[in-house]
Amino acid sequence: MRVGIPRSLFYFYYFPLWKTFFEGLGATVVTSSWTNRQTVECGLLSAVDEACFPIKVCFGHVKELCSQELDFIFIPRLVSVENRSYICPKFMGLPDMVRALIPGLPEIIDITIDLSRNSRALEKDLLKVGRRFGKDRRVTRLAYNQGLAEWRQCIRLCRQGYTMAEAVRIWDGEEVTLPAANSLNIGVLGHGYSLYDRMISMNLIDRLRQLGCQVQVVENLDQALVEAKAGEIPKRVFWTLGRKAVGGALLLDSQPHVDGIVYLACFGCGPDSMIGEMISRKVYRKPFMMLTIDEHTGEAGLVTRLEAFCDMLQRKKAINL
Repeated sequence: MRVGIPRSLFYFYYFPLWKTFFEGLGATVVTSSWTNRQTVECGLLSAVDEACFPIKVCFGHVKELCSQELDFIFIPRLVSVENRSYICPKFMGLPDMVRALIPGLPEIIDITIDLSRNSRALEKDLLKVGRRFGKDRRVTRLAYNQGLAEWRQCIRLCRQGYTMAEAVRIWDGEEVTLPAANSLNIGVLGHGYSLYDRMISMNLIDRLRQLGCQVQVVENLDQALVEAKAGEIPKRVFWTLGRKAVGGALLLDSQPHVDGIVYLACFGCGPDSMIGEMISRKVYRKPFMMLTIDEHTGEAGLVTRLEAFCDMLQRKKAINL
């Protein structure tokens, strides 16, 4: 059995879990290529105009996987990954959108992941997947638990300074070296599936590093402190990634060694529009810049803004010294 996993969206968070799980069921896991211009063009032609940029890119990855000999494509119906919190509604309907708009699909494994209350429904869906691969309850549970252990290994790598995408690449056998400490320390926030996709973000993190910045993302921070800071907002942010971005911004804003904060938002993303505005109002100790991108954003304009932001931070730091 060959299972395709698009290299987009929550690939950048949970690929080690799901690859280990399917391999534990005896399947071969196939991924699409890293996002490139062709991926984007295919996605733009396949998805509806109202979808956000990362969803359109995901369509391009699914189209690529359709050209390979696969038995299944894994596109989960993602509702919630933690208690009392949710993911964007487009993720809930993604399997249905893909079925409706892309012809000639292999069978889609679209288990519902909803941990907003408990994990019982997910356990039932996992066992159904196990039966499709001819595995019993014990083997299926063992495969999932092994997947969780591999995923936690990536979380530990993030605490060493790697981004989640870099941790996944290390887990997958690549060599990744962190750059030496630089003069500026900048916090970079945003949805990981936008931030860590080099095509979507136009290589934002590496560009900042090339400009002499040490980059911190929310996964590098103490998660207990991030949650505590997010709790300072009068009303709880019920989007998982949005809450982490708010908590991360407030925590970075309070740390003396941080020189500035950048938030990457996607045009057309409802949660981004609200979270970005909230952060811009709550962050007052550090210089803050919000970058809004979509499939039409020009690379030159983004580079110019980053260079100007870093120049300003360098001058501010020189004056304070």
